[in-house]
Amino acid sequence: MTKKLTGLGVAMVTPFDSKGNIDYKSVNSLLEHLIMGGVDYIVLLGTTGESVVLNEEEKNELVRYTVKQNNGRVSIVVGMGGNNTASIIKTIKQFDFLGVDAILSVTPYYNKPTQKGLELHYRAIASECRLPIILYNVPGRTGVNMTAETTLKLAHEVPNIVAVKEASGNLIQQSFILRDRPKDFLVISGDDALVLPQLALGLDGVISVVGNAFPKEFSKLVKLALVGNFTHSREIHLKLIEIIETLFMEGNPGGIKAALSILGLIENNLRLPLAPIGESTYKKLSKLISNFSV
Repeated sequence: MTKKLTGLGVAMVTPFDSKGNIDYKSVNSLLEHLIMGGVDYIVLLGTTGESVVLNEEEKNELVRYTVKQNNGRVSIVVGMGGNNTASIIKTIKQFDFLGVDAILSVTPYYNKPTQKGLELHYRAIASECRLPIILYNVPGRTGVNMTAETTLKLAHEVPNIVAVKEASGNLIQQSFILRDRPKDFLVISGDDALVLPQLALGLDGVISVVGNAFPKEFSKLVKLALVGNFTHSREIHLKLIEIIETLFMEGNPGGIKAALSILGLIENNLRLPLAPIGESTYKKLSKLISNFSV
């Protein structure tokens, strides 16, 4: 299973129409754009997918639709996390996982659990989930950092915890995980801007935001770096870096939805409390994209 989660994963946005409904025509167009661009797997219902503003019926329908359209071509990962352990377990028990290969579960946010709380939270989820689990550490959003010690304890002791998406930006922490991890445990980047040095360090791939817009180019960067060709992967990184910086100037997924709109793939619609990026950032992003080439 872990081989299916190496390389480039893309945290896919959820396109909305002008009335705020999920735009399934654009979902299909974006899915084809990603698959034809060479991504290795797709992550649905993550932060970039605005999962927190989707109701349960919408989440189920989006996953069912995407799985059907994908038709087994790439692996599918579904985001399934939160700050109520019992609620997550209930969702896992009721969810239709047909065609889903793994779940991505973010550390609980807002209530700031201790390391022991994080450990017990993930043990409880793993005991009820039949699929492989990717831990997701993103302290900039959740307000809590899962330490290397906690990650490694879960990696060694819970068989269906197979990977961690590390978005702490802490290369020292990631180094300890790499050094002491089990043989088949994956360490996946969650930072597009840092992915090149992280791959050089030994990470196994990335779950990307910019990959929504530039799957072909970012996939090439990742694949080159994974085989040690840092000269050519660095060239792509340096050409993309200002776009990546601009994408996150006003938060995610506002920037990437604007980029996808500029590319003609989706409409630039978000659900409150998120709003489209400002005019000046949009103009800068549009100019960068129009001038971009690899």
